[in-house]
Amino acid sequence: MPACVPTRTENPSDYSPSTRVRPSRRPPPGGDGHRPRFRISGADLSASITVFLIAVPMSLGLAVAIGAPLEAGLLAAAVGGIVAGLLGGSALQVSGPSAGLTVVTAGLIQDYGWRTTCAITVGAGLLQLVLGSLRTARSALAVSPAIVHGTLAGIGVAIALAQLHIVLGGTPQSSAVANALALPGQFARVAPAAPLIGLLTIAVLVLWPRIPGRAGRALRRIPAALASVAAATALAAVAAPGIARVDLPSWKAHALPELPHGPVLGLLGAVFTVMLVASLESLLSAMAVDKLTADRPGDTGRRADLDRELRGQGIANTVSGLLGGLPVSGGAVRGTANVRAGATGRTSTVLHGVWMLLAAGLLVGVLEWMPLAALAALVMVVGLQMVSYAHIRNVHRHREFPAYGATVAGVVGFGVLEGVTVGIAVAVGTALHRLTRTRITLHDDSGTHRLRARGQLTFLAVPRLSRTLGQIPPGANAVVELDGSFMDHAAYETLQHWQEAHVAQGGTVDVTGRTGRTASRIVEPTSAAHTCCRPWTPWRNHHCNDRALDSAGTGGPASVAGPPDSGPPGSDSDPAPRSGPGSALPSKTSRSAAPRTAVHPATTPEKTMPHATTPIAHEPHSPAVQDGTSATASAPPVTPAPSVTPIAPVTPAASAASAASQRPGSRQLASGLSSFQRDTAPLVRDELARLAREGQQPSQLFLTCADSRLVTSMITSSGPGDLFTVRNVGNFVPLPGAEASDDSVAAAIEYAVDILRVESITVCGHSGCGAMTALLNDPPDAPSNPAGTSTSTSTSSAASTPLRRWLRHGQPSLDRMLSRHHSWARISGRMPADAVEQLCLTNVIQQLEHLRAHESVARRLAEGTLELHGMYFHVGEAQAYLLTDSHELDGVFAQVAPA
Repeated sequence: MPACVPTRTENPSDYSPSTRVRPSRRPPPGGDGHRPRFRISGADLSASITVFLIAVPMSLGLAVAIGAPLEAGLLAAAVGGIVAGLLGGSALQVSGPSAGLTVVTAGLIQDYGWRTTCAITVGAGLLQLVLGSLRTARSALAVSPAIVHGTLAGIGVAIALAQLHIVLGGTPQSSAVANALALPGQFARVAPAAPLIGLLTIAVLVLWPRIPGRAGRALRRIPAALASVAAATALAAVAAPGIARVDLPSWKAHALPELPHGPVLGLLGAVFTVMLVASLESLLSAMAVDKLTADRPGDTGRRADLDRELRGQGIANTVSGLLGGLPVSGGAVRGTANVRAGATGRTSTVLHGVWMLLAAGLLVGVLEWMPLAALAALVMVVGLQMVSYAHIRNVHRHREFPAYGATVAGVVGFGVLEGVTVGIAVAVGTALHRLTRTRITLHDDSGTHRLRARGQLTFLAVPRLSRTLGQIPPGANAVVELDGSFMDHAAYETLQHWQEAHVAQGGTVDVTGRTGRTASRIVEPTSAAHTCCRPWTPWRNHHCNDRALDSAGTGGPASVAGPPDSGPPGSDSDPAPRSGPGSALPSKTSRSAAPRTAVHPATTPEKTMPHATTPIAHEPHSPAVQDGTSATASAPPVTPAPSVTPIAPVTPAASAASAASQRPGSRQLASGLSSFQRDTAPLVRDELARLAREGQQPSQLFLTCADSRLVTSMITSSGPGDLFTVRNVGNFVPLPGAEASDDSVAAAIEYAVDILRVESITVCGHSGCGAMTALLNDPPDAPSNPAGTSTSTSTSSAASTPLRRWLRHGQPSLDRMLSRHHSWARISGRMPADAVEQLCLTNVIQQLEHLRAHESVARRLAEGTLELHGMYFHVGEAQAYLLTDSHELDGVFAQVAPA
C-alpha cells in the first residue's frame, strides 16, 4: 500500500471535507467564546447589582475628587458599562470613571475648563480606537511593569493627598506637592464633623470584610463600599445635618463638549496623556480579571482580546466625552467584584450600566443625602490601595525599584506624563548599566591562571580586561573562560593580541565557553557563526558551538557538519547523519535504495545514541524512518569491558579538563552535564531538595511518544514534579488483556491514578510520527512478501521483532481511520495534511478509548475525580491542538492560542 494515500475508499473524491466532515450546526461564538445571543442568567443579574452598588458611590466620589459635575460620573459609569461592555474584548471587565485618571482630569479642568476637557476625552477615545485597530495593545504592555505600577502608585498618592483635605473639611490644592505643603495648616483648622464621618467610612471599609462568623458571611454579601457610605450617611443625617452633601444639578443644565481652545501642543499632550493612562489601566485591569477568572473552578480558559478591548475603550471614551461624561477606563475594583460575584459573561457589565443610567434619573433624591466627606474617604482608600506593597516587593526582587521610585516621585512632583518620562529614562539607564557591567576575575588553580569574564564583553570593559590580563605572568598556563553571549570587536582584538603575545613568550592559552569545550584560539565574533542557534539549542542535536570552535582550530569553515573526529557526512566514520540546520542529510536516492536493516543491541553508544528510536530503514512500500532520517547502519557486536569504572561526581572543571580526550558522544554528554552542574543545578537545587523530602505530587499523567523532538516540559511550561510522564513509540495505551500486552504502561497508569492520584491524563500525539508511518506503509497484520521469501516465512520473521509486535497496538487506530462508522479526526478549520497526520490524530482518540478500558481509570472517571485530554503537537509549526470535551465525538482538535 503506498504511503500517505487515504485508504478509506476507492473514490478519491470521498476524501473531500464536504462528504466526510460533519458541518457544525452551532452558531459561531462571540468575542468572549459564547454565542452572540444576549441572555440574562441569575448569576449575571446578581453580579450586576453588586457592581452597581459599588459603582454608585465610587462614581460620585471620583467626580467630587476631580471637580467635575457629579452627574458626569454617573453618566461615564453608564456609558462604560453599556458601550465598553458590549464592544470590549474582556467579557468580565467593568469600565467607568477611573481613579487613575483623577489627577489628570482634575488638572485639565483647571487649565481648560470642563467643556474643553470633554472634547479632550473625545480625542483620547479616537486615538485609542486607532491604536486598537493597529493592534498595538500588546506593544503598550511592553513598557516596564515598574514604570506602569509606579505611575499608578504616584497617581494613588496624589489622590490620597487631595482627598485628605476634603475629609478634614477643607478644599484640595491644585497639585500633590501643594496639597502636602498645605496639610499642616489644614490640621490646624479641622472641622469636627467631616473627620468623624471620614473615619467611620474608612473603619467600615477596612473592617467589613473581616467580620467573623455566620453573621459576617451574611453581611459580606453587601459590598463594603456601599456599607461604609450608608453607615456614614445615616450618622450624618442624625449627628451632622449641616455637613456638606452631594448636590446633583438638573440635567437641563448639563454641559456638553465644545471645540477645544488653547495651545495646540498642550491640547495634544493632554489627549496623549488621557489615552496613555486610560489604556494602560484598562489593559492591566483586563489581565488581572483574566487571572481571577482562571482561578475559578470550571473556567473555560477564555482570555481577553486586548486589541478589541482597546477599541471598545476608545468608543466608550468617545461617547462619554460627546455626552459630557468623565473619561472611562477599566477598573480593577469593579472588575474584581464582578468576577467574585459569580458573573459568567458580559451581561452583568451591561446591566450594571443600565442600573447606573436608571439611578442617574430616578434616585437623585437618595444620592443627595450622601456626605462629601464619606465619598472623599472612599476615594482616598482607593488611592492608597493603588500603592501596592506586593508590586513594590516584586519590583525590588527584580532590581527595578529605582525606576519604580523615580516614576512615583515624578508623577507626584511634576505630573503623569513627566513622571512616566523620568521613569523611562531611569529604566533605560539601569538597563545600560547592567549591559555594560562585566565581572572579570582571575585566580590561580594549581599553577594554571584562570580568567573568567561573566557578562557582555564590550569596549567599556576593555580597560578592566587589559588590566586583568596583564596580571598573568609571562610563560604561564592560562585558561580564559568567556561566559557571555556577546563580544564586540574591541574586546576581541584585546584578547587576540594578548593571546598572540602570551604564546610567543612560551605560555599556553585555552579558551572555553559555557559548554566547557576548549579551543586553541579565540573565535572572531561574526553574525554567521551562530545563525543556527535558537532557543533550546542545548537540548537539540545542534553542534553550532562545536562547529565554530572546530573551524577556529582548523581554519575551515564554521559550517562543517558533525564532530571534529568524523569524516564526511555519510561516510563510514560519520556516527549518524543529523537533521537540522547545518547538517548534511543523505540524498533521496541513497535513502530509498538503502536495504532494510535492524539495529544490533550491542551497537556502539556513539552510533546509536542520536537515533535510538528510529530502527526502521526508509524504503519504498516499507515502514518509513521516524523523524525522517535514515536508519543507523548495523555494526558488529562489541564485547563489554570486564572492568567497571566507578562513577564520580561531575564537576565543571573535571568536564572541561577531560573534554578534549573524549569521543564526540561522550564529550557532548560530559559537556551537557557540566553545564547543568554549573548553570542550572544551583537554581533548582532547593526545589529538588523539597521534592526529595516531600515526594512527588504530580497533577497530570502525560502519555506521549518517545520522539526526541517532543520536550514535554517545554511544551507544557512545566517543571520538576509537575508531570508524571510515560513515553513509548507511538504513544500507545495497550488494552488490558490484549495480545502481546505490555504491563509497563498499565502499571504506570495504575500507579499514577491510584497511588499518585493525578487529576488528569493527557495523551499527546505529534506530527511526522514514525510509528504511524510504519502502520500505514506495512500494517502489522498485513503479510509482506519480499523477493525470494515465502509469505509465511516473511510474516513470521516480521512478527518476531519487538518493534513489529509493539506496533500491533496501533492496529485499532488504523481500523478506526478506515472505518465508515467514525467521524474523521481533523484539526479545526482544516483537513489533515495527509494520511499520516490523519492517523496521528485518530490514534490520540483511539488511545483515549483504551484508557477508559482500564479499571482504575474507569473508576476515577465514574467518581468525577479524573479528566482525560487529547492533544496533538505539530512539530514543524510548534503549535499545540487540544481535543475538547464538546468536540471529542466529532474528533475536532482546536488550536491553542497564546495567552
